[in-house]
Amino acid sequence: MTDPDIPKLIKELRERLGLTQEQFAQKVGVTYSTVNHWENGKRMPQPFLVRRLIEMKEELDAERKQPSKGKSE
Repeated sequence: MTDPDIPKLIKELRERLGLTQEQFAQKVGVTYSTVNHWENGKRMPQPFLVRRLIEMKEELDAERKQPSKGKSE
């Protein structure tokens, strides 16, 4: 697997979840400053966090592909 574009990945996740950098930081368990540095390409997350971010994106992608259940009720 090639390394993902971390700043792009983080911004995409935040936007899809409708979160600010501060809210996203709380969800991931890091500080606002850390998310800001990741998104601006100044720092890279630890490998275990990169894996978690990729998993989050895959989960969102899977949810998008599933047909809606119970919305017509």
